[in-house]
Amino acid sequence: MLIDSHCHLNYKGLIEDQANVLERARARGVGTMLNIATRESEWDAVLDTAVREADVWATVGIHPHEADEHPHVDTAKLVERAAHPRVVGIGETGLDYYYDHSDRERQQKSFRAHIAACRETGLPLIVHTRDAEEDTLDILRDEMGKGAYGGVIHCFTASGAFADAAMELGFYISISGIVTFKSARDLQDTARRLPLDRLLIETDSPFLAPVPHRGKPCEPAFVADTAAFLADLRGETVEALGAATSANFRTLFAKAA
Repeated sequence: MLIDSHCHLNYKGLIEDQANVLERARARGVGTMLNIATRESEWDAVLDTAVREADVWATVGIHPHEADEHPHVDTAKLVERAAHPRVVGIGETGLDYYYDHSDRERQQKSFRAHIAACRETGLPLIVHTRDAEEDTLDILRDEMGKGAYGGVIHCFTASGAFADAAMELGFYISISGIVTFKSARDLQDTARRLPLDRLLIETDSPFLAPVPHRGKPCEPAFVADTAAFLADLRGETVEALGAATSANFRTLFAKAA
């Protein structure tokens, strides 16, 4: 069985046909899906899907793009919503300096609030980082000094050095369908050498459909294609990769186990 550790089942492109999207994933051996929240207005819908579907879990969080619009979402609010038995993670949160849709200081403040919620709840952090490696690491390290917490760098596209630094902090690295792109040579080099016990796989659907589905809305079923590519890249069987990444997911997202 495979686990899609990061998808957006309530986003346009999936929500219109959600029941069939879920059935197609199950038919390809996807046994668990983590439905990720990015703004407060979608928290209820994301959670409702997880309540309705036994193989779907939920997170609660504010994407860095949305930080400007959510100054009121503090640690206490995240902790309160994370108490639900189907919420197993905090995020996605982090820093995005590529688009800069939100003020960078507000992104950083929101990021730290999410980390504090992780420490208080014991739930793992789901980190988005783009063109912000230095500040992301600085915050992760600074906050780790205040008390330990776990997490994952999702949809990993950063440098190999960033991966090493994140793993030194105890983080997992999640690989998306981007690894199948011909242009993703640096990512492929990093993914090839990641320790198997620190690896997760995801779709980030409905975005970033892997080969051979480029140009289509991505969906959780396609994590099977990413797994097959990644296993071949690393010289492993799909069965071994699937078993290891599923075990890693259950270790990190222990509430879902």
